[in-house]
This record gives sequence, structure tokens and C-alpha cells, in this order.
Amino acid sequence: MRDLSADAALLSLNTITVREQWSLAECIEGCVRHGIGGISPWRDKLEEMGAGEAARRIGDAGLTVTGLCRGGMFPAADAAGRQAALDDNRRAVDDACTIGARCLVLVVGGLPPGSRDIAGARDQVRDSIAKLLQHSRAADMPLAIEPLHPMYAADRACVNTLAQANDICDELGDDGLGIAVDLYHVWWDPDLAAQIARAGKKRLLAFHVCDWLVPTTDLLLDRGMMGDGVIDIRGIRQLVEAAGYDGFCETEILSRRWWAEDPDAVLPTLVERHRTVV
Repeated sequence: MRDLSADAALLSLNTITVREQWSLAECIEGCVRHGIGGISPWRDKLEEMGAGEAARRIGDAGLTVTGLCRGGMFPAADAAGRQAALDDNRRAVDDACTIGARCLVLVVGGLPPGSRDIAGARDQVRDSIAKLLQHSRAADMPLAIEPLHPMYAADRACVNTLAQANDICDELGDDGLGIAVDLYHVWWDPDLAAQIARAGKKRLLAFHVCDWLVPTTDLLLDRGMMGDGVIDIRGIRQLVEAAGYDGFCETEILSRRWWAEDPDAVLPTLVERHRTVV
């Protein structure tokens, strides 16, 4: 397993971690100031700056763009809604290309309003990804399916396990299609080791780190800083690296607690936990 204790060159800041405090420009400057080597913008921050300007500033800062968050949200109640989602995802692919992202992360979406048909929603996801791949493959932008914890199946993502994500890759082909492994969403899975090995180096496109707090007071906005919860972070990193992953560890913490802190205190904490916990 790689030694991450020396520096933060393989640490990436997902901008959601300091979303409430900093603009994308401040995130870029903060990464440089604290020696963080990568950045993964969310699209809201990217749109505020503009993809072209973001590409220039990120390039000037010497940062690696580990991903763009997020595409997806495919299921809709009618054909017009599905087409609108597909069009938006094509724009996301183009923006990811502009900023030189390593992948576009897909949070695939849940049930359409008023629906109880989760199997149908999953069919829509598969069919929409198949259509999007025509554009993303031509643009040479990998798509990373991010399975979300089952508690989000209704409203955020009806792909909830690595097995489901692997199945989609098997069906559609893993040329330009892979998986983002987010610890918050998959740490509990009894089939985790086998599915990480099944994904292998080609499919493992992103590795998102945080922790699961006990008790968790908010299922969306109470993610833990690495080392503050119950996830065996280093053990799972060992699994993804044994499967061939050699990319960044991307810190993605949605937390009211950490959003209330000064980001110039949050980022040194990320760096320290990256060295000692991740």
C-alpha cells in the first residue's frame, strides 16, 4: 500500500467540503496554500466562475482535477424530462473536458415524482448512461457511476451497491465507464471486497473519503472527518489499491459542523488526517 504520510500530493479537495465558506477561486488558492495536490469542483461553483476561467486558474495552480461533481439525475416522469437530463449531462461532459477532469461523477437519480417503480428508474438510468456514453466516449471523458447508500434510493440514486454499478459496466462496456467508490456510501456492504476486486484498475476511477459518525444526526449533512467515525478507511484503501487504483484520495465531507469552521483550519485537518488516518 502506498505511503501517504509524507505529503498531501495525492490528496484532493472536493469543493463541497468547504462549500458554505469558499468560492472556487478560494478553494484553488487554499489548495495551493496548504499543499493539496488535487481538486474536484462541484458544478455550482464551476458555473459561478465559468469553466474556461476555472481551467486557466486550476492549470496555473498546478492542481490535478480528480473529477467533476456531478452528472446524473437521469430518471424523469416523461420523455421531455429524460431528454432535459441527458442534455444537461452532455453539458457536464463538456465542462469536465474543459477543466481537464479525470472523470465526470454520476449520481444517477432516484424515483421520478409520484413513482414507486424503482426497477423502472434503474432501467432509465441504464438507458440514459448508454445514450450519454455516445457523447462522453467521443469526448474521451470517463463517466464514474457513484453508488449511494440505500437510504438515498428514492431521491438521489437508485444505484446503491458496487455490484449494481459493476453490472451496468458489464452491460454497457467499460470503455470510458467506471465507478467512484465513496466510503460513506459503501463501507457497510458485505460484498465490498469482492466487488472492488471485480471492478479492477480499469473501472476504479475515483476514491472518496470521509467517515461515518455514530450517532449520525443528519443522514445528508453529518459526514465525519476521517478518523472521527467507524469506517475502516485504511483497510478499504488497501482493497482499492490492491485492485489497481493509484489515484488521489478525494475528501468529500458534507457537514454543517465543518461548514461552520474556518476553511484555513479545515484544510490542515484534512492534510493531517490524510497522513495519519487515510
